[in-house]
Amino acid sequence: MRHPNLQRQSDRRAEILDAAERCFARAGFHRASMQDICTEAGMSPGNLYRYFPSKEALIAGICERNRADAVDSFNHVQEAPDFFEALAGLARYHLVDRTDDEVSICAEIMAESRRHPDIRQLYQTIENDIRERMAALLQRAAERNEIRADLDPQAVAGLLMAIGDGMSWRRSVDPKFSAEESLPLILNMVHGLLAAPKKDAGSDGAKS
Repeated sequence: MRHPNLQRQSDRRAEILDAAERCFARAGFHRASMQDICTEAGMSPGNLYRYFPSKEALIAGICERNRADAVDSFNHVQEAPDFFEALAGLARYHLVDRTDDEVSICAEIMAESRRHPDIRQLYQTIENDIRERMAALLQRAAERNEIRADLDPQAVAGLLMAIGDGMSWRRSVDPKFSAEESLPLILNMVHGLLAAPKKDAGSDGAKS
């Protein structure tokens, strides 16, 4: 059982990160101030700084929480018997079910990673981790003859991530874009590109 004090600290950190996400989603990383986040979290600056000494530390905390969430989602589908069902579940969770604030934060992190070296390094570490996990799913799918064996899992993983990034970005900038409506089309396209060709039922039979 977790010590009550540690649990309270963990819960408080989560509350602060939630408040920071709301502020960053509304105003962006640079316009949102630490005072804004204190007000949103309902705590004094001195108390907040005990947990996160800077906005960069808050951004890093959000990144790490997103990484843990991504790892957990991959763990849930790691041994799924059907690759395309697993992919659909991952896509729905990360591209459709996320709140608008969560999607906006992802876009902010992507943009900030181009400007801030520490955020860029953390973002690239997370991206590499996700790419490796996706490539492992693809490799197992190829071994089960679910997808084409001639495909490079690393390259395909990068392509799938680029599609996901594009959908997330579109959600963050285009209020008319519906990930819910677009996802089935995207999944059908991916299936058509990746699925292993079906064997002709009569190709192995004896000729009459």
